[in-house]
Amino acid sequence: MSTHQKIAVVTGANRGLGFETCRQLAQKGYHVILTSRNAEKGKAATERLKAEGLDAVYHQLDVTDPGSIRQLVQFIEGESGHLDVLVNNAGVLLDVSNASDMAEASALQADISIVRKTFETNTLGPLMLAQALIPLMKGAGRIVNVSSGMGQLAEMDGGWPGYRLSKTALNAVTRILASELAGTRIKVNSVCPGWVKTDMGGPNAERPVEKGAETIVWLATLPEDGPSGGFFRDMQPIPW
Repeated sequence: MSTHQKIAVVTGANRGLGFETCRQLAQKGYHVILTSRNAEKGKAATERLKAEGLDAVYHQLDVTDPGSIRQLVQFIEGESGHLDVLVNNAGVLLDVSNASDMAEASALQADISIVRKTFETNTLGPLMLAQALIPLMKGAGRIVNVSSGMGQLAEMDGGWPGYRLSKTALNAVTRILASELAGTRIKVNSVCPGWVKTDMGGPNAERPVEKGAETIVWLATLPEDGPSGGFFRDMQPIPW
């Protein structure tokens, strides 16, 4: 790793969108820190990138665990002392996903413990990571929060309350951080990657993972005059 090389952390990156985001960032010359909760799968994913000649290292991370986040900070401090990109990709969909009718996935039937657990990963995890890692950006960097059209208030429907609420709240985190960091060179944006063929998206999803990661990487590599505090799909702004 060059002392001038840009460094990116991607969470939930042992597969799917996270893994492809790591690949595309590394192809652009970034030193990628691939993180995941499952260490065995994360290390295997990192070796796949290395086999392609890409610059990547692995670090275990549970985004819901403050102690695990502190260990990541210490790792980065030991490696380089700075960070350029944080991609908050780790997420869960714990609501009933194969409901035979909407009543099964209804907010009226929601298990609040599942809603709470979903928030811990999808919303509070990204917030805690921002709190911990923004100081390492030293006033200049990019934060990308991987959200979803299911969290858009403009197109909000029923069902899957844990996931929907957590992604709407993640968008609020984006807006709050972008406002508070407006006097710096740190840009914070949300992205809807679309319905992507991943384990979460399922086999009927419409777009390949490469396309889904495209806008994530675009936001992670924005120029100095790029936007902050926005919500994007296919590199275009979309309503909150």
